Amino acid sequence: MVPAKADPQVQADFLKNEMEPRLAESKAGKRAVFIVDAAHFVLTPFLGFLWSVVCVFIQAPAGRQRFNVLGALNAVTHELITVTNDAYITAESVCALLDKLDKLKLGVPISLFLDNARYQRCALVIQKAASLGIELCFLPLN
Repeated sequence: MVPAKADPQVQADFLKNEMEPRLAESKAGKRAVFIVDAAHFVLTPFLGFLWSVVCVFIQAPAGRQRFNVLGALNAVTHELITVTNDAYITAESVCALLDKLDKLKLGVPISLFLDNARYQRCALVIQKAASLGIELCFLPLN
């Protein structure tokens, strides 16, 4: 399924010209390809509808307490590298993930496919990736 604002031709071109060649290199052991994304889990119970004889109220913490996971999934081996916190995913979180990937010492070039979150596309992350020799491939905007 293609998102509503995405141009199907741009998506197809990106897949053919950017992703598939790197994935082929990864399958041949000449490159490591990781897919990067974040998930934010809200630490609050949620009940939809529950049948009960008696009305029961469940206390829940107020606010927006969250558990954040920034992950890089190896597209071939399915190994998952993560950075977690209970604050926010920031550019510093992405840099910490880059450091973890660099410390794997894979011996092949590393390519990351990322969405266009501001904390991923900022100068700090781009500079850090360049200093580690990690290629950042951002998904097309349209």
